[in-house]
Amino acid sequence: MQDLPFLAAADPALPIHAVRAADWRAWIESRPDALKKLAAAHDFQAQNGRILLAPATDGSIERVLFGVGDKATPMIVGALAQHLPAGDYRIAEAPREFPATLVAIAWGLGAYAFDRYKKRKRPAPRLAAPEGADMAEASRIVRASWMARDLVNTPANDMGPDALHAAAEALATAHGARFSAIIGDALLERNYPLIHAVGRAAAQAPRLLHLSWGDDSAPRVALVGKGVTFDTGGLDIKPSAGMRIMKKDMGGGAHALALAQIIMESNLKVRLDVFVPVVENAVAGDAFRPGDVLPSRKGLTVEIDNTDAEGRLILADALTRACEDKPALLIDFATLTGAARTALGPDLPPLYANDDALAAELAQASVETADPMWRMPLWDAYDGDMDTPIADLKNTGDGAFAGSIYAALFLRRFVDGPAWAHFDIFAWAPKEKPARPQGGEAQTLRACWSVIKKRFSR
Repeated sequence: MQDLPFLAAADPALPIHAVRAADWRAWIESRPDALKKLAAAHDFQAQNGRILLAPATDGSIERVLFGVGDKATPMIVGALAQHLPAGDYRIAEAPREFPATLVAIAWGLGAYAFDRYKKRKRPAPRLAAPEGADMAEASRIVRASWMARDLVNTPANDMGPDALHAAAEALATAHGARFSAIIGDALLERNYPLIHAVGRAAAQAPRLLHLSWGDDSAPRVALVGKGVTFDTGGLDIKPSAGMRIMKKDMGGGAHALALAQIIMESNLKVRLDVFVPVVENAVAGDAFRPGDVLPSRKGLTVEIDNTDAEGRLILADALTRACEDKPALLIDFATLTGAARTALGPDLPPLYANDDALAAELAQASVETADPMWRMPLWDAYDGDMDTPIADLKNTGDGAFAGSIYAALFLRRFVDGPAWAHFDIFAWAPKEKPARPQGGEAQTLRACWSVIKKRFSR
């Protein structure tokens, strides 16, 4: 992983002036004539995302003017790390509503590059610690986000079940956590039949990874992440366009591991359990089929209506296992449905929760951390649409509507007891935006960490 793009000292770093469009006229009025003429020549009026490099008399950069419009969040600062020349910079001024720690996080996220196969063309620019920023916190969040992005960006030929297993085990080892894995036919022996069924057709065996950390007497927090390292759709095979970026279908597992890393690095006083069911949904002679009826760890039988609705199956067994330890809080992350993208687009993940207080905390944290999410309903009236004559439920609803809600309702059948939040994430940035290079993306990570930290630091 690349080095973090932060400096301890500010001098001789180049100053950056981040200015709101509404404040531009007042700001430029007191500046030297040369700067006024430069801004006018480039039609710079602090428009959202505009960068203007002001030269010194020797032709070098003297300062940077950065427009943040009137509605931008602090994440706009990530655009500077994406587009400024290599060098050392400092924030000379920024809007009052831009928290210093979040400014540093935005810079770090913007500086990311996935360089495993193609080296970046230039070093990332570095930022001196903004005044008042908690740089230890910013660094933890940036490192975890980079890890999630790296895992998602790595193609399935190098990030199959074996490799994701190795990444999770390395994380556990680095933080002194306990680690175990149930692999292949042992899943049947240990009563994880849905995980086994989804992954049995692949060359690399299905498995359930379990990372545990912390004092057993502390409050329990459980994280569950979908780990489908590649999704063909199974026998209900996806079209080529739908399969193209399915390397990202383990993004939920990447998120669970990234959040675990933040919790462990922060030494939060919790008993942490992370469960990642890992499979490849492949096509082969022993692939599970539409119409099959499968048992689950919870004892419910599931009729397979569509083999491309596989993520909820492996999550069902993992959620059942997580609830057996009676955690105080349960969060799952999954790249679960295209319907979520249809409803809210790629940048706004749906949140489903069985606890209004938890949902409210997450909504507030979403605003405070500039980490978007939107609560969607666990609509009870749709629950019966998963009924089927020959099993306890099927793995889809009736028809093509409400797909994300049906998936959440399916998962709810396997959650017993704790306050629970489910995120139907995309884990992908289709195009570059500030603080978000194109490719794998960590979504809801900052907000979830904020809630967990507040709940269990009291």
